Amino acid sequence: MDGATSYSEAMDVVSLDERAALVALLQVRPEGMSWSAIAAEVLETGSALAVWHRVVPATLMAVPGEPEPLDAAASEIAGWERQGHRLLTILDETYPERLRGVHQAPPVLFARGTLVTRDRAVSVVGSRKASGRGLELADGVARALVEREVTVVAGLALGIDTAAHRAALDADGRTVAIIGTGIGKVYPAANRGLQEEIASRGLLLSQFWPDAPPQKFRFPMRNATMSGYGLATVVVEAGERSGARIQARMAVEHGRPVVLTELVVEQNEWARALVGRPGIHVAGSLKAVMEIIDALVDQGNAIDSEMRHLISR
Repeated sequence: MDGATSYSEAMDVVSLDERAALVALLQVRPEGMSWSAIAAEVLETGSALAVWHRVVPATLMAVPGEPEPLDAAASEIAGWERQGHRLLTILDETYPERLRGVHQAPPVLFARGTLVTRDRAVSVVGSRKASGRGLELADGVARALVEREVTVVAGLALGIDTAAHRAALDADGRTVAIIGTGIGKVYPAANRGLQEEIASRGLLLSQFWPDAPPQKFRFPMRNATMSGYGLATVVVEAGERSGARIQARMAVEHGRPVVLTELVVEQNEWARALVGRPGIHVAGSLKAVMEIIDALVDQGNAIDSEMRHLISR
C-alpha cells in the first residue's frame, strides 16, 4: 500500500524532545490553550519545542520538588511505548495525511498496527442497534470496498461498525478502528477480541491518553477524526441522535462526501435536511452506494496524484 509503515519499521522524523514538548504542552495547557489551538500553533511554527519555550513561563519549567515537565513527558512516552502504544504527533511524516488537513486534527495519536500515510479509506458507520437489513448492507459495503483495495474505517461500536470491521477482516482486507477511548482500554467489552484482531491485522487509532475511559464527550471527537481520516463517509443506518449524524455533519464541514442510504433518509429528519447539500449523495442499494464510492475514489486518486506531483516539483 502507498505510504505503508509497520510499527517496527517506521522511523519518526520528529525527535523525542519535540514529542515530549508537545505532550507537555497538552498536559500543561499554558494560558488555557485548547488542544486544537496548540496543534495549530505547533503546525504553524513547525516545532513544539519552540512553542513550549515561547508560551510556557520559566517558573513552570522547573518547580522545586516536582519533575521538570519535559522530562516527565519523555518518561511517559517511554512508558507508553513499552506498553506497545506508538505515539504519533501532528508533525510526524507518518501522521495520516488527510487527517492533518482538517481543523479538528488531533495533535497526537496513539497507534497499534500498520500505518498508511495516504490511506485510501472510507468510513462505514451507523447505529449500534442495527436492523438485519442494515447489518447486511454494512457487510456488503465493507466487502465491496475490500475488493477495490479501499480501507474500511469504523469506530468499533456494536452494530454497523462491528459488521463493517468483521466483513473487512473476513474478506482479508484492511480495516482501521478509530476508537473513543484510550488505546489501552477496551470498549465495548464484547469487542475485545475484535479490537485485538484489528490491531494485529489492520490499525487501531486513538486521539486520547492511553488510559482514558469511555465518556460521552469523546465519541463526537472520534467521529470528527474518522471523517478527516478518509475520503468519504457511508452512513448505512442511524437514529436521530446517532454518532453517525455527527460524523455526517462533520464530513460536510471537512468537504468530504457523504453517502446516505435511503434507509437513513427515510428514518431521520437530520438526513432529509442534508439532502441537496453539496457533497451529499443518496443511494438506494449496495450497487448504487458503490457506484458513488467508485467515482469518489477515482476523484480522490486524481487529487492525490496531482498533489504529489506539485510537491515533487
